[in-house]
Amino acid sequence: MSSVKLNNGWKELLEGTFQTDALLNLKEFLRAEKKQGKIILPHSSLWFNALNTTAPEQVKVVILGQDPYPTPGHAHGLCFSVMPEVKPIPKSLINVFKELEEDLGITNHNGHLQSWAEQGVLLLNSVLTVESGKPNSHQGRGWEILTDVIINTLNQQSRPIAFVLWGSYAQKKGAIIDTAKHFVLRSPHPSPLSAYRGFFGSRPFSKINQFLEQQGQTPINWQT
Repeated sequence: MSSVKLNNGWKELLEGTFQTDALLNLKEFLRAEKKQGKIILPHSSLWFNALNTTAPEQVKVVILGQDPYPTPGHAHGLCFSVMPEVKPIPKSLINVFKELEEDLGITNHNGHLQSWAEQGVLLLNSVLTVESGKPNSHQGRGWEILTDVIINTLNQQSRPIAFVLWGSYAQKKGAIIDTAKHFVLRSPHPSPLSAYRGFFGSRPFSKINQFLEQQGQTPINWQT
């Protein structure tokens, strides 16, 4: 991981965490997996894409995901997002786009969410890597410790941030967030298994933009 480039803002905040036993063990685990010929997704140059695209001082919104897509060519370091050429769009993201259309009348046919990240939406997976074809295969290896530090660092910011917690996993991960200071949106996950239990109709996009406008900040253009 020492060869991975991280923008200076996050590097300064996370440097100590990278030197902990947990993260050094994670580094050795990833190295050993590669040595065995296993394909790790996304490419190492994209592990920190979320952080490198959205510097700490630029974060206005955090959407918390679980781990990268395990299909080669899909994951690129932003939760829920896929590369522009990926068709069909993953089902959870299709449901996100259905709710966006219902909420704000915006139709997206492109699953590449890089433009959201460039506007201050930190699209953070809890686990930043996965073995190709094996969902959740890198859970419990140390990434969660790093992403807990990221969430806690943002939680301690004096300025209010919108945190979007879709599903029980994200809600447990975000339990430390100070709801008196920050705007926290909780709903079921947009996956086909749970979207009809309350994700549809939750109108997160208009609520986030209303919050940002109340804070005197520019709302997000959700068009991809």
